[in-house]
Amino acid sequence: MCLLPHRVSRCAGALRKFCGGSSPRVWGCGEEQLVMSESRQLLCEMANGLFSELAEVGFDNAWPRIEEAGFASLLIPEEQGGFGGDWGDAYAVLRIAGRYALSAPLGDAIFAPRLLMEAGIKPPAGLIGLARANGKVGYGRHCGCVILIEDGELRLVEVATSEVVEGYSLAGEPFDHICPGGAPLASAPCAANLIAMGAFALVAQSAGALDAAFQLTLEHVNTRVQFGKALGRFQAVQQAMAEFSVEAAAIDAAGQAMAAALDKGNVLDDGAAFEIAAAKLRANMAIEKCFPIAHRLHGAIGFTIEYALNRYTRRLMAWRGDCGNDAYWAGQLGQHVSKLSGGGFWPEITRRSDAAGSVV
Repeated sequence: MCLLPHRVSRCAGALRKFCGGSSPRVWGCGEEQLVMSESRQLLCEMANGLFSELAEVGFDNAWPRIEEAGFASLLIPEEQGGFGGDWGDAYAVLRIAGRYALSAPLGDAIFAPRLLMEAGIKPPAGLIGLARANGKVGYGRHCGCVILIEDGELRLVEVATSEVVEGYSLAGEPFDHICPGGAPLASAPCAANLIAMGAFALVAQSAGALDAAFQLTLEHVNTRVQFGKALGRFQAVQQAMAEFSVEAAAIDAAGQAMAAALDKGNVLDDGAAFEIAAAKLRANMAIEKCFPIAHRLHGAIGFTIEYALNRYTRRLMAWRGDCGNDAYWAGQLGQHVSKLSGGGFWPEITRRSDAAGSVV
């Protein structure tokens, strides 16, 4: 049973902050209000309510409820029984998942059915994972099938017939190596870039997790008293929090531009390759700056397993190196820029910025 709200007219706008749970600073409410369609507003309210309940729940208890809610159909067209959402919807939902440190591979669950649909393959029941180039799959041991793309061919592999070498990410989440052991269940030509798709999910989740870490840090410095006054009243702390805020806003702006570019193109082409590279690199840079700020301002309590901060910062550090590290995405971005002439660089940047702004 799918619980996602029926899609309604995308022309019906709603001026409100993102699901009531995200920072107005990040989502531009106030001076720069973000216009959300009514369908996205309902989708986000549902995701916010469900994910908040699953914030500290393990995969075994979280996944059945996520599956029942029907998030796997988010990018499937309405005429094929799906929600008919766009990449902006996917970004919004994944951002909420990151904010609540959801213990499930929601990105894979959303993207895999869309990939199979594009390839003309009927998605099987259960969780479908997306394999990295090195064969690693988030929560691979829990997947029924895994998608691999090599040399322009998509292969749908059954996990039960594959060798599973269990492992864990820096965040302690399952991150397993899947070695296919038999013939694929299905195969088809496919030009999709799984690294780019994974990067999309990680940027969105990182934006949510970074905002959650910011809120925790803000609350701490405003309540922790030292030398007779709250930490937040010290100028050095205020400077650090200002930098934290700027980085959180930057990653979200890059993520929204990435989603807008994808909505103008297709998951199978390279129309948004520039924006994906820029967003993932910007996310990695933000994580590098904000991780030490959060832990310095928290002090010893920030490193304790009982305190919530580590649920976000450990995931952020794991996501920073996943689906392309700083060097990889800097190289990808450099390749795009190097194709532009000296006089063509700025017009191309402004063209892409204007295009993103017209959608978001």
